Amino acid sequence: MNDPITILGIAGSLRKDSYNKAALRYAQSVCPEGARLDLYDLAGLPLFSQDDEKSPTAKVTEFKQRIRSADAILFSTAEYNYGMPGVLKNAIDAASRPYGDSAWKGKPAAIMSASVGAFGGVRAQYQLRQCFVFLDVEAVLQPEVAIPLAGQKFDAQGNLTDETSKKLVEQLLKALVAKAGQRRAPMGASA
Repeated sequence: MNDPITILGIAGSLRKDSYNKAALRYAQSVCPEGARLDLYDLAGLPLFSQDDEKSPTAKVTEFKQRIRSADAILFSTAEYNYGMPGVLKNAIDAASRPYGDSAWKGKPAAIMSASVGAFGGVRAQYQLRQCFVFLDVEAVLQPEVAIPLAGQKFDAQGNLTDETSKKLVEQLLKALVAKAGQRRAPMGASA
C-alpha cells in the first residue's frame, strides 16, 4: 500500500481564533482518501535575517524539514493592508534561504484565504502567487478559494458553515492531491 500524500497546511495568521486556521481545520476534516493534512503553526518562527541564514535556529530547521517531507503545501492566508501578512512573508523567506537551499523548490501548492473584508483575501493570494514564481512552486490555479465576510461564514466555534466555501475547499484539496500524485508518480509510468 502506498504512503498517503502528505499536505502541510500553513496559516498566514498567528491569531488563535484565526478564520484561516479554521479553514485549514475544515480542510483537514475533508482531506481526500489517500491523503492527510498536517497543520504547522508559524508562531515562534524568528524574523528572517540574512546574517543568520547559514546558522538557522532549530525552529527554522524544523520548518524547512516539515516542508521538504510534505508532498504538497496548502496555504490559507489572511489579508492585511491589501497584502499578505508579514508573518507569512517572513516564513517564506526563512524557508527559501540561504540561496540554493530553498525548501519550497518544486512543491505543489494551493492557496485559500478568508477575510472579514468583501474581497476575501484575493490581494494576499496574488502576492503569494508572485512569490511562487521565484520559489519554483507549482501552483494549483483552480478553483480559487476566497472566503469573504468570514465573520458570517464561520460559527462561534470556528466551524466553516458556508456551503459554497466548503465545496470549493474540497475541490481545491482534490486538485492539490492530484497534482502531488502526478509529481510522485515514477517517470514514464502510465496514469
